[in-house]
Amino acid sequence: MKVGIIGSGEVGRELGKGFLAEGHAVLLGTRDPSKESVVKWKSENKGAGTGTFEEAAAFGELLVLAIAGNSAENALSLAGLKNLAGKTVIDVTNPIAPAPPEKAVLKFTTSLDESLMEELQRQVPAAHFVKAFNSVGCSLMYKPSFSEGRPTMFICGNDANAKKQVTEILTSFGWDTEDMGTAEGARAIEPLCILWCIPGFLRNEWTHAFKLLKK
Repeated sequence: MKVGIIGSGEVGRELGKGFLAEGHAVLLGTRDPSKESVVKWKSENKGAGTGTFEEAAAFGELLVLAIAGNSAENALSLAGLKNLAGKTVIDVTNPIAPAPPEKAVLKFTTSLDESLMEELQRQVPAAHFVKAFNSVGCSLMYKPSFSEGRPTMFICGNDANAKKQVTEILTSFGWDTEDMGTAEGARAIEPLCILWCIPGFLRNEWTHAFKLLKK
């Protein structure tokens, strides 16, 4: 499968490596293809491509939005809305406010009455957004290893086929998946980022993940 990644930060680069390891073709989209970290990533990942957001969106049969929340709408516009139509978009964004955490608690730009993913879905109604990978650090996104077993990734989205596709990807990446319903579920999933970060800010602990236990 061809995977276009919109965003060349640490998250986008790590997910790109994971998709490459699973045998997919990857084009990493960036605002600046000459950026040192992007050039280095391409040289270290045989067969990987780099280009603009628009080129990545046009290339991908599946898209990954791995960008700062406050830049997400602009990134989608640069990608070209026509290039997103009909495609699954794995939404890794979180609406983190440009402010320091308060007593280890991040501040968000959204409320519990609306998520960033809902805003993005309205911006591009022809795309199939699925929230995933937003509630764990990038070093654990691909093949996480815990003695307690496979961790849980919570997803949501309006399109059942898109969620099935993302679930298959998560399984190959080493995750169990829990479907939390339609895009409105992102109102609960996005704040998991806040919870995940608290041990890091308090005790410099960044190697954990969530797991849903069932009887």
